[in-house]
Amino acid sequence: MISCIGAGPGHLDYLTRGGARRVQEAEVVAGFSTVVDLVRPLIRPDATVITMGYRDQTEKLQQVAALHQGGKTCAVVFMGDIHFSGFQFLERVEKACGHPVETFPGISSAQVMASRGRVCFDETTFVTFHRRGDLSPFRTHLTNALADGRNAIVIPRPWDFMPRDIAAFLLAQGTSAQHPVEVWENLTGEEAQWKGTLAELTGDFSDLSIMLIRNLQPFPTGLEGETF
Repeated sequence: MISCIGAGPGHLDYLTRGGARRVQEAEVVAGFSTVVDLVRPLIRPDATVITMGYRDQTEKLQQVAALHQGGKTCAVVFMGDIHFSGFQFLERVEKACGHPVETFPGISSAQVMASRGRVCFDETTFVTFHRRGDLSPFRTHLTNALADGRNAIVIPRPWDFMPRDIAAFLLAQGTSAQHPVEVWENLTGEEAQWKGTLAELTGDFSDLSIMLIRNLQPFPTGLEGETF
C-alpha cells in the first residue's frame, strides 16, 4: 500500500491523527527533506527514509515505487494539504507507481491563514501560484476575485512570483492600491507577520510566505439578527 499524506503547514499539532498513524505504521517514508524532518519523530526506527528535492524527485519516487511494488507499506508526506498546492507532486507519485494512490488530507497553510486573519472561506478565494508552468490563468483568477469583492488567500511561487511581484501585477491591472494586505511567514512555526496595503507591499519575504488580500468593503453575510 502507498499513501500520500498532508502533514500540515509546519508543526505536528496540525497533522491529523489518521495521517500520523499512517506515518507511524509505514515501512517506507518519503518526501521533500523539510516535510520528512517534520514527521521524523513519528517514523519507526526500522523504516526506510527517502528524502528528495526538486531536482531528484523523479529518481527518488522511482525508488519509492519499487519498494511499494515489492510489498512495502509506503507513506509519501506533503507539506500542508495535498489538494491545495501538492497536486502536481501527487501526479508524479502516481506516474512513478503506475496507478492511483490513497490520499489522506491534511491542514493547509491557507486554512491557518484564514484563522489568523479571521476570514471565512465562503467570502474568500484561494489561489496558489506554487506550481510549475504558465501562471497566467491563475493571475487572471486572482484579479477577477478581487474585482468581485472577495478576499483572497494567495500562496506565492518562489522565487519569481513573490508577494511584491503579486502586488505589482495587481496594481498594473488596475486593482486598488488601498487593499489591506497581510503577509505571514512560517505559519505554525516561528511566525512573522507584515501588514499594509498593496501599494506598500515592496519588501522581501521567505519562500514560506502566504498572503491575505482583504476586500475593500465587508462582505455582506445577510445573517445579522438571524436565529438558528
